[in-house]
Amino acid sequence: MRDYLESQLKTVWPELRVVAHAANGLEALRLIDEEAPDVAFLDIRMPGLTGLDVAARLASGPKPPLIVFVTAYDQYAVEAFEQSAVDYLLKPASLERLEKTVAKLKTRTTAAPAASLQALLAQLAVATPAPVPAAAPLQWIRAAQGDQTRLISIDEVIYFQSNDKYTSVFLADGESLIRTPLSKLREQLDEQKFWQIHRSVIVAARHVAGTRQDFRGRLMVQLKGRPEQLVVSRNYVDLFRQM
Repeated sequence: MRDYLESQLKTVWPELRVVAHAANGLEALRLIDEEAPDVAFLDIRMPGLTGLDVAARLASGPKPPLIVFVTAYDQYAVEAFEQSAVDYLLKPASLERLEKTVAKLKTRTTAAPAASLQALLAQLAVATPAPVPAAAPLQWIRAAQGDQTRLISIDEVIYFQSNDKYTSVFLADGESLIRTPLSKLREQLDEQKFWQIHRSVIVAARHVAGTRQDFRGRLMVQLKGRPEQLVVSRNYVDLFRQM
């Protein structure tokens, strides 16, 4: 169905460039973060995360793409989609229906995606609640290290990285694990001291030595006194324009 949709799109929108394909929700989230596309076609029933789950996470990001949902729901179920600015396609999509979708996408302004996506998610009752701001930035972290629990000062942290169901905390003397998701952790950190450079990575600004481009053209963060280099996704490249 994904290949069929792409072939249909090539017919009605020849200038469209498809930058990536995803086989499941988690892969879709990662590729959207890395490629920063203008448009994402999301199947409602993807493995792992559904299309609605992915859209809910994208809505809180800096530059969400225009979302087109692909669904097998009946006409009654898709009425909710018709009330929003974000379009839907009923599988399998005909060329005539796809032409209408493409026409909508071509007329959108760059300011429209966030507003329309938020409206759709609110309408479907799947939008994430607004975070409650912390009274003060996080100062201490309780983390697991082996079979012990360690109390870590936030000043010891070099970077955080999502790791399946956990978040890895990288320190000068090793790695610890916490259960707090990166999205929740970001709300508790001082944004002047900790920079999100990828959907799955937040780095301590004082440990950033500089940046470079790799052979694929990706921006990489180099750390002080450490060999690993961290990928900066396109949505966060602006942080380093002055470096």
